[in-house]
This record gives sequence, structure tokens and C-alpha cells, in this order.
Amino acid sequence: MLYEGKIYRPPSEAKSIILQITVGCQHNACTFCTMYKDKSFRIKSRAEIEDIIATTVAQDSDAERIFLADGDAIAVDTLLLIEILDQLYAKLPRLKRVGIYGGPKDILAKSSKELADLKAHGLTMVYLGVESGNEEILASVCKGVTAEQMIAAGQKVKASGLILSCTIIIGLGGKVLSHEHALATARVISSIDPHYLGALTLMVEPLAPLTKAIERGTFQLLTPFEALTEIRTLLEQLRVTHCVFRSNHASNYLPLRATLPDDRDELLKSLDNVIENHAIEQLRPEGWRGL
Repeated sequence: MLYEGKIYRPPSEAKSIILQITVGCQHNACTFCTMYKDKSFRIKSRAEIEDIIATTVAQDSDAERIFLADGDAIAVDTLLLIEILDQLYAKLPRLKRVGIYGGPKDILAKSSKELADLKAHGLTMVYLGVESGNEEILASVCKGVTAEQMIAAGQKVKASGLILSCTIIIGLGGKVLSHEHALATARVISSIDPHYLGALTLMVEPLAPLTKAIERGTFQLLTPFEALTEIRTLLEQLRVTHCVFRSNHASNYLPLRATLPDDRDELLKSLDNVIENHAIEQLRPEGWRGL
């Protein structure tokens, strides 16, 4: 499979075949992110997409999972997305699920009927990068939406029947806004009530715009135990119906897995044990962390 530039996918799509139907990210302004800074956003042509599908079928006709990339592939016109889904399910008889990244602005741009139609044609899961629920933080990292718009986007996906997986970034408020970040993010995620929630811990690459703020001293990264305290505060405040929580990405200091709210008390107890005992031996060393 030929790709344009580096390809990124959610951790849970590790076993999926990645189809790059768009290049880059339409928003591409977030100050913490460098994933698509070297790409100009475009939606691939119908002919290119048909070639990609043909190559996929030729290479793995037994594929069961597909992920549609790049950054916010849900920006593709709904009718074209439906054509893609129909072709995939027609040509891959064992296909069970199709996932896609969805930027909040692109989700809001689609009607409820469009999202429901995508579900009806086999789209399975949408990944939404919430990052933070704090208005000041969302503005400072140039996310492009307010907390209320983020809630609306998440609720819109859920109402369509699609599975929703949200991502947040621990430490995105730095030391100054750590507590506010945890509380506001818990509120937004509780309002969305996603099926899945993934927590990454902030890592800033040299070319990320946020790096300049760190160098100036206007943004201070959290220590490992400050990051764990932030996660603890968020989990304590979170109110969800049934949510699979994962904080086992390579960026995280302490791998965490739970189903909320059932496992909340046990999870908080585990975090308290590590934080109170300053159990640094249980944490992933800084040099082992990655994006």
C-alpha cells in the first residue's frame, strides 16, 4: 500500500488495514500537533480511491477491519463515503468494521441524517479528538471549537448510532491550568458520554508550535506524578453510563485500563497507591515514552 507522508491511526486500529482516502488534516492548526504539518489537505479523487480499494482487495481479500485516514477523513462528501463503504463491504466479504477520524467541525458540518446514513452503510466507529474541555485551553491550542461545540459534535455522533471513541490529552493545560483542565474535561466527556475514552499524556515534538511557549517558560510541562494526579481528578469527576477507558498509549507514564463507572473505585485506589508512595519504579521511564 502506497501512502503520502507518514500515516497515523488510533491504537485500537493496530490490526486494521489503513486506507488513505484523504491527505493531511483540514484544520491542521493545533499547536501541540505536528502530525500533518508537512501535508496540504486534499481529498483523493474517486479514481485514486478505487485504485486503493482494488489494491486492498488484491493484497488481503479476507480483511476484517478497515481504518479510513488521514486526520479527519469524515470531511469527505457523504455520498462518496457511502460509495467507498459499499465497495468495501461488497469486495471484502469478511469485513466487520470501518473506523474513521472525525474532526469536530467536520462532524458538525454533516446533518444527523448523513451520519445515520453512514452508519447504515457500514461505518462503525468515529474517533473524536476532544483534547480538553477547558475553553481557555481549547483557544490557546487553536482547536477551532468551543467546549459546547465539542459536546454537540460528540452527541451528534452518538445519536446517529455510531460508536464514539474520544481522546483527551493529559497535561495540555500545563502546570497552571492542570486542575481546571481535569474538571472541565470531565464535564465535557460526561456530557458526551462516549463508548470509549482514551487518555494520552502530552509530548511536544521540537517543531510543534507549543514548543516555543515551553522554551519561553510560559508553558510548563507536568511531572509524571502531576500527570497522574490530573488523571485521578478527571476520573473522580467523570460521570458516564458505560465507557471503556484506556490510558495505555506509549505517551502515558502508567498504563491504565478500566470500564467506567464499574471499575472507578479500584482505579482510583491504584492511582492513590502510586502517587502517595511516589512509586517511580512503576512508571514508564521518560526515554521509553513515544507518540
